Amino acid sequence: QVQLVESGGGLVQAGGSLRLSCAASGSIFSINAMGWYRQAPGKQRELVAIINSSGSTNYADSVNGRLTISRDNAKNTVFLQMNSLKPEDTAVYYCNANLRRSSFSFFQDYWGQGTQVTVSP
Repeated sequence: QVQLVESGGGLVQAGGSLRLSCAASGSIFSINAMGWYRQAPGKQRELVAIINSSGSTNYADSVNGRLTISRDNAKNTVFLQMNSLKPEDTAVYYCNANLRRSSFSFFQDYWGQGTQVTVSP
């Protein structure tokens, strides 16, 4: 079994900050990329930021310069520091990990349960 548990969501005023965390646990052999996605009401899930095992990152244009993704490989944890938040950042944020459970298995995507981020005007 593999679990991804997110924390850190909540309600914040525009211009404020939040820090999301996601810890992967269970039967994990190695993790490739970890990332954050979000889904606003009535919209499709979209990529926010992604980081690979060597630390290279990629961001959606809409968040570049305001959100920072990082990870702690020793703890199988990924973080999302969100600054200068805007009302349009309101969404459920999902953690994703591309990992394999043994040296014999393929890499697969696993998802967290999601955490709500609400930014008020």
